[in-house]
Amino acid sequence: MMTMGEEITILCVDDEANVLKSIKRLLLDENYTILTAGSGEEGLKLLKRARVQLIIADYRMPGINGIEFLREVRKHWPDTIRIVLSGYADTASILEAINEGQIYKFIPKPWNDDELKVAISNALESYFLAKKNKELTEELQKQYKELERLLYEKNDNLELRTGMLKSHQNILDSIPVGILGIDLNDIIIQCNAKWLEMSDASAAIICEETERVLPREILQCIEAVKQKGKIAEKRQINGVMCYILGGQMTIKKQRGILLFFYQ
Repeated sequence: MMTMGEEITILCVDDEANVLKSIKRLLLDENYTILTAGSGEEGLKLLKRARVQLIIADYRMPGINGIEFLREVRKHWPDTIRIVLSGYADTASILEAINEGQIYKFIPKPWNDDELKVAISNALESYFLAKKNKELTEELQKQYKELERLLYEKNDNLELRTGMLKSHQNILDSIPVGILGIDLNDIIIQCNAKWLEMSDASAAIICEETERVLPREILQCIEAVKQKGKIAEKRQINGVMCYILGGQMTIKKQRGILLFFYQ
């Protein structure tokens, strides 16, 4: 799991002390800092003092219940991954909350230890993938804005504009992450050297329709971004497993989709 050098803190919120002890014991050998709270109110107080990547909360608690608690978490700490624990009787309510996008996963009680550990690992991986996606997007948008400023500041000088466009591509090619940009008409409008290396493709794919030149796995990612707004997942590209991050954003003053690929 990639952690980007960040210490991992998990907050467990449940009014049953034995549940909190069981989760702490389960994760004893993992490199996590475990915080516990006996109520949603106590959990919110802890979140104001500590940086938390993952929250595991019971559904039925006195005071504010688990969904209400996690709704507050989502409002004030939206990047935190949220998991709900609950008895089977609450399944319908929890599935409704999942469909509304308020929680990452529902885990029934009593849980299977191995399944809970896998769910926690996957949730943390999702957190760091989303964080990496955000950082890459912010950095690229910053570079785009600076290059566009330079280009349009000297828009009467064609030679300079050509040189700036080359500089733009050089910046993209220097980034050790595969980058693929698609406009809203499903036309490829940019890619970098790392993407061409990973996909074993040719730079001639620029201006081509995605369905003609991209494999099914990438087309599925593009469709997922269109439906969800962003993605963070693992897929095989040219026989190699890699992380794929994607989102909708402005590319060269056009609305489009940007995908990042890295191993």
